Amino acid sequence: MLKVAKDIKGDKVIWIVVVILCIFSLLAVYSSTGTLAYKKQQGNTEYYLFKHFMILAFGLGLMYITHLVKYTYYSRISQIGLFLTFPLLLVTLISGTNLNEANRWLTVPIVNLTFQSSDVAKLFLIMYLARVLSKKQELVQDFRKGFLPVILPVIAVTLLILPANFSTAAILFVTCIVLMFIGRISLKYMISLAILGIVAIVMIFMLSKTFPGLFPRGTTWVARIDHFINKKEADPDATYQVDQAKIAIVQGGIFGKSPGKSTQRNFLPHPYSDFIFAIIIEEYGLVGGSFVLLLYLILFFRVIRIATKSQGNFGSLLSIGIGFSLVFQAFINMAVAVNLFPVTGQTLPLVSMGGTSIWFTSISLGIILSVSRTAEIETKDGTEVEILQEPTRSRNTQTVPAV
Repeated sequence: MLKVAKDIKGDKVIWIVVVILCIFSLLAVYSSTGTLAYKKQQGNTEYYLFKHFMILAFGLGLMYITHLVKYTYYSRISQIGLFLTFPLLLVTLISGTNLNEANRWLTVPIVNLTFQSSDVAKLFLIMYLARVLSKKQELVQDFRKGFLPVILPVIAVTLLILPANFSTAAILFVTCIVLMFIGRISLKYMISLAILGIVAIVMIFMLSKTFPGLFPRGTTWVARIDHFINKKEADPDATYQVDQAKIAIVQGGIFGKSPGKSTQRNFLPHPYSDFIFAIIIEEYGLVGGSFVLLLYLILFFRVIRIATKSQGNFGSLLSIGIGFSLVFQAFINMAVAVNLFPVTGQTLPLVSMGGTSIWFTSISLGIILSVSRTAEIETKDGTEVEILQEPTRSRNTQTVPAV
């Protein structure tokens, strides 16, 4: 144990933030799974607590192992990963495990473990995008040589995720746009891409409203947007989740009811995943909710510091891309819980109950810490890491500017 503690490197603040979020997760999941335990585990309320503890512990183990790997190795891994991502998403779309009227999951035979292929695709796409942008810094203003090699994988992956999981596809697309902006892709291409994205979203919703059976989840998308915009005219049954979340938030007040005393956990659907932030506010109040929000802001601030300290473009882009994706997802989850955003089904990273989603989040954080660990070594040794370039091109140590 002492050896493991000694080998923990990277940004210590991120490690502390992760541990605090895991503690919040254990407390919130234990409190919010009481009804689920009585329905499925004969009242054994400790079952989900122990299961979730083991998932978090394994996730921290993955995070520790991942952060020991030099981040430059993830450049090559991203090529293999993206190559495998396309058939994985296709299999999920065609014959994936159907839950909540969507083929989002794949089930691993024998062990019967389910995971969302979009989690795999999201991580590999961001890694690959960071690689391509770092290698093509001299060509990023060129449409054919710089922009197309970047945007084509983004469009392909998001289109494969879109039919079953619109919110994940949208979050991933926005993350990629941010990463391309930081990677100095021509602004005129970025503006054109943003306009095309908005037009595409409007067309998808218009088609879903006109032809309800065109997209598997089209009716759900349209209903959620309509209920969010027309709140007063919405059917109470359709806004049940949001209404129960509001009640939880109001009852929480400033300081909350104290841990384990939530009442809305018995009425709110999925209080341990999609709406866990509402349970946190009910039990810990505005103070507790603000503290969780602050933890994610601190996490992103440290990610930016890591990006600015990294000696290579790849490390900077990699940490910013992954960090933004995680924090952006967290903000979407919290915004849904307080009714600032339509219901999306996005979990709160490292806090919501889950299995493989927590593990992929842990791996993502481990990669960020790997960049931080390498930057620390470089600072101590006074050395620099050359950015990834084509073998025939001259190498340099230019760093992506701070955001």
